[in-house]
Amino acid sequence: MKPKLRNPFKGSKAYLWFIVLGVLICIFIITASQKAIEYTSTDEYCMSCHIHLHADQSWKLSSHHNNSSGVIVHCVECHLPPKDHYNYLPAKIKHGIKDVYGMWFKDSADFNWEEKKKLENAKKFIYEQSCIKCHQNLFPVTLSDEGDDAHLYYLTSKDGLSCLNCHLQVGHYDPNVKHEHNLKFGNVAQVTEVYTEPTQVIKFENFTEKIPGTGVSFDMVAIPGGTFDMGSPGKEPLRGRDEGPVHKVKVPRFFMAKAEVSWDEYLEFFKATSSQGRKESEKATENDVDGITGPTPPWGAPDQGWGKGQLPAITMSWHAAEVYCKWLSRVTGKKYRLPTEAEWEYACRGGTQTPYPFKGSPKDYSSKGFFRKIIGPDTTVINSYVVYDLNSGGKTKEPGDVHTNPFGLKNMGGNVAEFCLDYYSPDTYKAYAGKIVTDPHGPARGREHVVRGGSYQSDAADVRSAARSYTKTREWLTTDPQMPKSVWWYSDVIDVGFRVVCEVDDSIAQ
Repeated sequence: MKPKLRNPFKGSKAYLWFIVLGVLICIFIITASQKAIEYTSTDEYCMSCHIHLHADQSWKLSSHHNNSSGVIVHCVECHLPPKDHYNYLPAKIKHGIKDVYGMWFKDSADFNWEEKKKLENAKKFIYEQSCIKCHQNLFPVTLSDEGDDAHLYYLTSKDGLSCLNCHLQVGHYDPNVKHEHNLKFGNVAQVTEVYTEPTQVIKFENFTEKIPGTGVSFDMVAIPGGTFDMGSPGKEPLRGRDEGPVHKVKVPRFFMAKAEVSWDEYLEFFKATSSQGRKESEKATENDVDGITGPTPPWGAPDQGWGKGQLPAITMSWHAAEVYCKWLSRVTGKKYRLPTEAEWEYACRGGTQTPYPFKGSPKDYSSKGFFRKIIGPDTTVINSYVVYDLNSGGKTKEPGDVHTNPFGLKNMGGNVAEFCLDYYSPDTYKAYAGKIVTDPHGPARGREHVVRGGSYQSDAADVRSAARSYTKTREWLTTDPQMPKSVWWYSDVIDVGFRVVCEVDDSIAQ
């Protein structure tokens, strides 16, 4: 009779075996998990999913890779919280799931990488804790005076600043967002043929203005005077609270630029009036001998690397736009200025009283709302008139890309938001209720100015004829390191520009 084999998993020692087995399994899982975390945190693994080549190339050109110390900052050291942070694993899981989904179900060729590189999007994938983990001393002995001021402002500011506001290019190098004075800005090619005289206007009709001493010209449209209902009715979809009450406004005739001031036009002003290297505190006054003193060199690339030419000029301050109009008036002998808010809306509507100067409801074109984001609106009509968030590709476009409104103007809605002459108040229209107001110029005083039209970043709700906005000077100069802040360039807004109007001389025939 064969002896029975003893079962090691029975009896008093069974529990010991299970404990040992459980410990071994736990050690294996922990070790395997740690190895998996380490492997999926390597640069090579990151690049296996993030196959857009510019990410790798721009990283290797950045100061986080290409520097004098030889230190390399790896992908996860910026794109995840520090390993000892409580949010490290949840963030890794969240981004990992999103990356895997994008890898398998999306085509990277369809992504708008220019849009994704912008500050507001970059903030979603960079962790402030990781920046501070490495850069613990914000005031090293090598830091410049401007850097001292900027870091002190960062520590004391309540505006929600992040490191990226000033250092967007340190991880992925982009020459267009370098945070330094651009002394080469405004260097434009010389033209052989220049205009010697401005256009003479003897009739109230469209004309092409010629800027003397340059080869640049632009179209002006004759806008007939008239009376219209300014503002939006309470039933207009997606209206703002500051758009009412609707009131009657009478506007005299005027000329308005067919399109927004282009870089070609603005750079002639910059070239003629700027003082290279002049400090902001040395701003000239209107009583100076030379009369018009223009912008100092900007920080970075105001055109965002999109190009200049006929693209609308952006990032200049309201003050700079006003000085441009004074310069243009002086060189042409006419009376150029920014439009009043009433002139702007009258010209935008072009005789219409609907939300847009073309057919359609804001609800039809807006992407606001959960289902609209999934299904997407029908943009066939609006796309032919407006450059906005759904068709802009995240940047400005030349005026030739859209149709004109009934008055023959382009991009009154979208492309870039436009400065107006008036001070802004949310209650401006209340003072006009029940009256017929002639040529209003808004409040007598204020801190900010009206901005109209929406931009390439705007939803359809914000490119309506009645939609109102305003300058946000403090917010738009958040990361300007200069003391005092620039009066010529905004550091934190890239979708605002302007167009000009020209007053009609009394001697000009109808």
